[in-house]
Amino acid sequence: MKRALVSVSDKKGLVPFVKELVAHDFEIISTGGTQKFLDEAGIETLAVEDVTGFPEILDGRVKTLNPLIHGALLGRREVPAHVETMKKMQITPIDLVCVNLYPFKQTIEKPDVEFADAIENIDIGGPSMLRSASKNYRDVTVVIDPADYAEIGAQIAKKGTTTLETRAKLAAKAFRHTAAYDALIAQFLSDQAGVEAPEELTLTYNLEDTMRYGENSHQKAWFYRDALAQKYALSSAKQLHGKQLSYNNIKDADAALRIAREFEEPTVVALKHMNPCGIGRAERLETAWDLAYQADPISIFGGVIVLNRKVDVATAEKMHQLFLEIIIAPAFEEEALAILEKKKNLRLLQLDFSSKNEKPQKEVVSVLGGLLVQEQDVLQENPADWKVVTQAQPTKEQLDSLLFAWKAVKHTKSNAIVVANAQRTLGIGAGQPNRIDSTKIAVEKAAEAINDKAVLASDAFFPMDDCVQYAAEHGIKAIVQPGGSIRDKDSIAMADKFGIVMVTTGIRHFRH
Repeated sequence: MKRALVSVSDKKGLVPFVKELVAHDFEIISTGGTQKFLDEAGIETLAVEDVTGFPEILDGRVKTLNPLIHGALLGRREVPAHVETMKKMQITPIDLVCVNLYPFKQTIEKPDVEFADAIENIDIGGPSMLRSASKNYRDVTVVIDPADYAEIGAQIAKKGTTTLETRAKLAAKAFRHTAAYDALIAQFLSDQAGVEAPEELTLTYNLEDTMRYGENSHQKAWFYRDALAQKYALSSAKQLHGKQLSYNNIKDADAALRIAREFEEPTVVALKHMNPCGIGRAERLETAWDLAYQADPISIFGGVIVLNRKVDVATAEKMHQLFLEIIIAPAFEEEALAILEKKKNLRLLQLDFSSKNEKPQKEVVSVLGGLLVQEQDVLQENPADWKVVTQAQPTKEQLDSLLFAWKAVKHTKSNAIVVANAQRTLGIGAGQPNRIDSTKIAVEKAAEAINDKAVLASDAFFPMDDCVQYAAEHGIKAIVQPGGSIRDKDSIAMADKFGIVMVTTGIRHFRH
């Protein structure tokens, strides 16, 4: 008779699986709640303490950490010395281990979790058994996932055991599982201890989707979500309609959500290729849409749209007239959803915006041979801390416009220049190798929309006064920029020459 050790927190599908094992001559060893669950299902089990001759101690902290368990898992059946030792020590081999771990992740996800509760949900015996069984996969089948029960049961029913190939794959899966489990524990304890830059970085993500392709059609790609995903994140959005999101869709949608997070009033963000092409805000969502559209009616074609209010019918009808890739909103009116669903490929996503101000996770960016990790740029600035460095003083309306433009330029690829008024972006210059070219692009895009209410924002300081001169000559009345250049005086003097306002923030918002 073969032996299986079964001890799980997730009991989904367990009874049929164990019955299949019993039907094919497996004796079942079990522990605690799992043993009670199987006994109630009419499945005869053997308690771990009956195998070890040693009772559970320390409130269940020690029960399977015993040579009679781990020897039964690690003993190599093809090595005569191991077999002889097992006989001498009266160790009966265990052929299958079905274990999943204490719910540590579910515990720490509780908003009011107690530290002591988190600690008690760190599994020790479970990972140890999984690692022992996985190390000896040539002889032992290790099972962690109820999704694998059917295939394993079918193989045992057919051959009395699993194939070596299956055991190898299951062992690798088990090591991935314990590694992810330990990574969460390390992350939690590091956070609790206030460790900001650990000497070893352990991250864990769960496969969310296999992409049709990556950035280009010849590249394979996958989408993984953080094991402790936040609510205000694309990975937490519910897709209501449309085809599968692509790799580029996900990057663009993430960039658009970061922008939308900046605004409280009804706002519409239109984004294309990781840069905003239009941002509009107003008292009504439909008006905010009109403003975002007016900002760049050409680039919005095929763009990603984020609206921070429930989508109404009037706004939906206007969006329906365009080809758009994605629309994300906190909700959709029933009739508005019906209008947008007429386009079968349009992706419609619903996301909880109420959690947009929760503490964000760090950003991780891959580079050849490593990772860059940084805090997200979510600094909440107070315009009262800004400095007016020119003779001309800003009006209240200009300050409002400058703050709007500042929020927009923060999320535009550097070198970044945004021309705006208080309601919408007028022109955006992004990603140029020098700032004067970005300025020219932004001003050219704004064109006749520039009037005496137009302002300009620069994500970093002006290295020369040419951008200030160009902006002033084309009707810009106020400028916001970080300051900090050794040639700030030149830019300030140029602003004074044209009688325009310049405000410095002291904060740079480069986005590479």
